[in-house]
Amino acid sequence: MSYKRKFTLLTAVLMFFVIAGISRANEANEKININTASIEELTRLKRIGTKYAERIIKYRTEVGVFKNPEDIMKVKGIGSKVWELNQEMITVKLPDKK
Repeated sequence: MSYKRKFTLLTAVLMFFVIAGISRANEANEKININTASIEELTRLKRIGTKYAERIIKYRTEVGVFKNPEDIMKVKGIGSKVWELNQEMITVKLPDKK
């Protein structure tokens, strides 16, 4: 393979990783509304796996919407440590009524 072709290929691969990194960084900066988030969205929070994401959804379905972000600590197994790790990423907005 010629030098020019290798350089072009390397540039394309590097651009892919740069774009993917920017996209991932934007995703990480988005706040998660715990009143409407899916399991997949909730698992983006630190120390929240599928089991805890399911508990969050069950809580908001059975008890009602979260009024404050720190209300996430009312969910069984989620304490102050998890809250402290995620408080900048969690938001609470009421779901749209249909």
